[in-house]
Amino acid sequence: MPAQLLVSRPPPTSRGAVILSPTSYDVIEATLPAVEAHIGRISERFYERLFTAAPLLCTDLFNRTNQRNREQQKALASSVAAFAKLLITEQPQDIDAIMSRIANKHASIGIQAGHYEMIRFHLFAAIAEVLGDAVTPAVAAAWHQVYTLMAGSLIKQEAALYDSAGVPHGHVWRLVAVSEVEYDGADVATFVMRSLNGRPLPDFSPGQYISICVRLPDGTRQIRQYTLVRGRVPGEWAITIKRVPDGLVSSFLFDTVRPGNELIVSHPFGSLLVDAGSTPLVLISAGIGITSTLTALQSLAETDPRRPVVALHVDRSPYDHARRADITALVSRLENARMQVRYNDFEEFDVHGRSPVDDLDVPAGARVYVYGPVAFMRTVRDGLVARGVPVESIHYEAFAPGSWLGVDRPQQVVSGRHD
Repeated sequence: MPAQLLVSRPPPTSRGAVILSPTSYDVIEATLPAVEAHIGRISERFYERLFTAAPLLCTDLFNRTNQRNREQQKALASSVAAFAKLLITEQPQDIDAIMSRIANKHASIGIQAGHYEMIRFHLFAAIAEVLGDAVTPAVAAAWHQVYTLMAGSLIKQEAALYDSAGVPHGHVWRLVAVSEVEYDGADVATFVMRSLNGRPLPDFSPGQYISICVRLPDGTRQIRQYTLVRGRVPGEWAITIKRVPDGLVSSFLFDTVRPGNELIVSHPFGSLLVDAGSTPLVLISAGIGITSTLTALQSLAETDPRRPVVALHVDRSPYDHARRADITALVSRLENARMQVRYNDFEEFDVHGRSPVDDLDVPAGARVYVYGPVAFMRTVRDGLVARGVPVESIHYEAFAPGSWLGVDRPQQVVSGRHD
């Protein structure tokens, strides 16, 4: 369970949570506009300092594509500022869900407690450089408290995730053998993996993902996350990926990985799990987001084939529709499943004032899961809310930097692609 966060102006209670003090609350509320106004320069200076002090973080941990397109530079400092805004404007349960999403992402790449102190040092040095005399001792203390609250929550949750996985903290990697590679058109491939010792790989829940760590030809290392689906036999894992133009990792996997090769992968993680139970499910996907619908349907076919399911997939064309035959076969095995497919440019729905869910039949009380590019998920969410679907019933996953704030926050416009 997420570490509980308690943020309030009244005196602290004894509920065991880390508390943003009333004084800090007022300081953060007063200084947040100034921090947000300079967040771009703070972020850039932070990463300049960090990568100078620890070059391997630049080449081997942080996403080089996101560094190149400047998305990474926007991410961390912006996240701290956004977290501060949540502390003074949102309910604690909203923060818990966001922290759980970040903790799972961090666990999937082996982040450890010691990383947070390094981040703290360079982040606050960057803030002091950019804001200068505006960073009084009171302001510095309040923002340090925000960071301590954020880091403490993440460290606690990540430790629990490592313990649950049965691995030493941060040691999430294993070698697997690629047993099959299946191509689905020119730009989609499925990589099936099994253990090196013949034992079944750990089980996973629908909605979880693994990190893939590859060593590129230039000697640097890059890590990406991909949704887990089941292989052909029990105990196998599989990922279905789409080649991204100029993508470092997707191109490497397509061009070099063949049956018999080994891959470095993480333990399964992920907080967006498809709920068990009898309530109807609505699964909405676009593009390669179909993999999350696929793993949900695989699980239902094994455990609950009578559960009501409505699935909608949007893609550019039948040729672009990944795993189409597998999805069709799974839907036919489920007694109460209905599948709708729409072929057009899913990135332009909101441009034309339309939502892909305008005429979708959403059963009362359904749990809705949305998978795909962030812009698509935002359009779907807005369309569902406009139709009266409760916000708390709509769930999504996004892997891009900064996207942890969610599709309901338009200031966080980022790409949800894997490269």
